[in-house]
Amino acid sequence: MSAERPILPPVRLHSEAELARDALAAPLFVRAVRLARWAGPDARVGAGGELAEAQLPAAAEHLGLTADEDGAAYASEAWRLAVDTGLLDVTDPEEGELPDGSDAEGTVTAGENLALLTTGSPQDILGIWLDGLDAVYADATAPVLDDFADLVGEDGSIDFDALDWDPEAEAEFLDGVLGNLYLLTLADNGTGDGPVPLPALAASMIVPDDMGEPTDDILEQVSEAMMRLDDQFRLLEPIGIVEYQPVDEALMVEEGDAADASVTGADEEDVTRYGMVRLTPLGLYGIRARMLEAGVDAPAVGDLADKGAGALLDGIAYYPEATARAEIQLWLAGRGAEGAVPAAAELLAAARGTDQGAPLRRLHCQQALALAGAEAEPAVRAVLGDQELGGLARVWLAERGAADVPAPPEAMIFWLAVDTIAAQLDADGELDELQGLVEGLSAQHSGFFDEVWRVDHPATADVLEAMGRLHSDKKAAKDARKAAFKARSRVGD
Repeated sequence: MSAERPILPPVRLHSEAELARDALAAPLFVRAVRLARWAGPDARVGAGGELAEAQLPAAAEHLGLTADEDGAAYASEAWRLAVDTGLLDVTDPEEGELPDGSDAEGTVTAGENLALLTTGSPQDILGIWLDGLDAVYADATAPVLDDFADLVGEDGSIDFDALDWDPEAEAEFLDGVLGNLYLLTLADNGTGDGPVPLPALAASMIVPDDMGEPTDDILEQVSEAMMRLDDQFRLLEPIGIVEYQPVDEALMVEEGDAADASVTGADEEDVTRYGMVRLTPLGLYGIRARMLEAGVDAPAVGDLADKGAGALLDGIAYYPEATARAEIQLWLAGRGAEGAVPAAAELLAAARGTDQGAPLRRLHCQQALALAGAEAEPAVRAVLGDQELGGLARVWLAERGAADVPAPPEAMIFWLAVDTIAAQLDADGELDELQGLVEGLSAQHSGFFDEVWRVDHPATADVLEAMGRLHSDKKAAKDARKAAFKARSRVGD
């Protein structure tokens, strides 16, 4: 059975200890923790768990914020996060009114999670932070209320239909944007860590892939999406998942200008004024956690470290080279120097097979053995007589300069050539490299195509057909196609 191609490339996450430190340093989380430790028996909350309005100035002052409207808003936001993450436990207010006619107020006590911030593990801290991310995410996808009073009817009920707000569509759009940002961050083996222009992110969700010049309607939609994303990223940045340079307010004069900048190729200096966003290491962790919770396959380097060799070779089948190497190194490190021979033997056993994915498994087995070191030699020598593994075993030994390496039978040489090309075809390597491999292997043996069609390998015919397409020499390409026909005839296809 061949390995499935992952939808997302593997991510290299920072250690849980590093991520926990990042979580504790996120500005909104810092403020929430400070308020949770500040809240005493005199703190009072309303029916929704919010801090009583009369106490907001003191809370803002404790946070070092001015006791004006912005300070109170920041304090209120931090308080809500402290409640949502279990740093504070709220007791609902009693029904009725107080003697002075004001609304009844509840009380608050320290939550269990507050102590975990100092006594718990990094995983505990990250769990609390993820609850905070969910709360902020809900705020970011909430409707924008220009005039809440217009939504309240005479009987005090709220007309939600008048909001023109689809919570599922709103969350799906932001999920898509963050998913695209996640992919861009993992681009080029994880080196795509530069900031992304906000117009490009918005356009990635709006502009169809097959559209040439965007229409005015599409540009307007991109512009509207940008303004909404600008608000959302301003909310998400304090929880630590992104670094965000907001849209320059001086540019918000004419609708459509920002979208124009994204699609018409404004210079870099101009684009940065329309907003730039970068996913942080903590953001990679947080977005991946949300993906996993939603059932998305989002692999991370290290996921396979405690799995068997079969799971390792299948799991890294379509990983980029650098991340495959990192995964193999973690797998080998978990077995220690004393386990080198059993580990090599396990890898070789897992590499056997005639299924479609077997050639790629053997290719990655060879790469893994290259990282295993000289200690693996006894396990490698043990398979010299194996038809499927003997060729790669000889290559490994020769590369290490080992003595007493027996010459391979001719049939094994041809079999290894077919297997190697089959693996590279499955891996979808660079065309130039694949063409060079095809021409190099066929040139190593005179009369290559006269003999190779007889190779008893499941991929022989497919490999020869590919060689006929790829070989730059017309005669060799024709010989390959003839050999492919013979191979199919031989097995009755």
